Amino acid sequence: MKTLQSDGRISTSENDSEEGAVADASRGNWVDSYAPRATRPYLRLARADRPIGTWLLVFPCWWSLALAFVDKGVKTGVSAGDIWAGVWQAILFALGAFVMRGAGCAYNDYVDRDYDAKVARTRSRPIPSGQVSPKAALGFVVALSIVGLAVLLQFNTFTIALGIASLALVAVYPFMKRYTYWPQLMLGLTFNWGALVGWAAVYGELSTAPVLLYAGCIAWTIAYDTIYAHQDKEDDLSLGLKSTAIRFGSQTKPWLAGIYAAALMLWAAAAWMVSAPVATIIALCLIAVHFAWQVSTLESGDPDNCLIRFKANRWVGWLLTTGLLVDLVLVIA
Repeated sequence: MKTLQSDGRISTSENDSEEGAVADASRGNWVDSYAPRATRPYLRLARADRPIGTWLLVFPCWWSLALAFVDKGVKTGVSAGDIWAGVWQAILFALGAFVMRGAGCAYNDYVDRDYDAKVARTRSRPIPSGQVSPKAALGFVVALSIVGLAVLLQFNTFTIALGIASLALVAVYPFMKRYTYWPQLMLGLTFNWGALVGWAAVYGELSTAPVLLYAGCIAWTIAYDTIYAHQDKEDDLSLGLKSTAIRFGSQTKPWLAGIYAAALMLWAAAAWMVSAPVATIIALCLIAVHFAWQVSTLESGDPDNCLIRFKANRWVGWLLTTGLLVDLVLVIA
C-alpha cells in the first residue's frame, strides 16, 4: 500500500519499487520499475518518468527539419545523402530534446523548490521531497547541459549560435509566473525554439516558413499548457502565482479555441510557403478535429480530465510529423 506523507514522500509497505515516486507520474513507469535505484531521483528530476514533455519538445524540431527538406525537394531536389543526413539530424534532435528537457526541468524545479513544496501535485518531486539536494540538482543541470552542448556542436555554425541563443529564454522562463499571467507565452517561446533550429540545420539560415512554424508552435504551447495549468490554479492563487489558466478563468474554452485556430492557420501558412502537397493539409484538418475534441470535452475543474487532454497533444505531434513526411516522399518520388 502506498501513502503520500506530509513531506511529499511516497512510501509503500508491500513493494518499494516506487518509493519516492512523484505523485503525478504514471504508476509503474519505467523509472520507478526498472531504473537502478541510485539513478531514480535524478531521472525523476529530469522528468524521464513523464516523457510527454520530451515529445512536445522534439516535435517542433522534427517538423522544422521535415519542412526544410520538403522545401529543398521542391526547389533543388533531395539526394540519398541528404536523406541520411536528415535521419542523423532527427536522431540528434531526439537526444538533444531528452537531455535539454531534463536540464530545463531540473533548473525549473531548483528555482521553484519552495513553491513546489506547498503544492499537492508537486511536493513529491525530488527536490522538495528531499531525494535530491538543491546543490546536486544544479550539478545535474550542468552535466546535462554539457551533453546538450556536445549534441549541438554536431550542427553547422549558424545552428550552434541559434541554439545557444535559446539559453536566455530558458534562464528567464521559471520566474515569469511570479510577474505575469502569461508565463505560457514565455514557455512557448522557449520550448519551440527547435522550430527554428531544424530549418537552420538544413539551410544554415532562417526564412519566413520556419518563423511561421515557430509562431504556430508558440500558440499551440500556450493552449496546451493552459490546460495543464488548470491542475494547479487553486494552489497558484493561494501562493500568488499567475498563469493563463487563472487569466482566462471561465472563458478558457473560447480562448483555447481561438489560440488553437491561430496555431492551425500559422502551420498552414508555413506549409503553403514551401509548397507542401496535400498530406500536410490533411494532417492539419485531422488536428483541427482533435483540437475541437480537446476544447469541447475539457473540464477545467477536473485535474484528471486536464492531464489527459494535455498528454493527448502527442497525437498532434505525430499527425503533423506524418503529414510532412508523406509530403516529403511525394516531393522526392
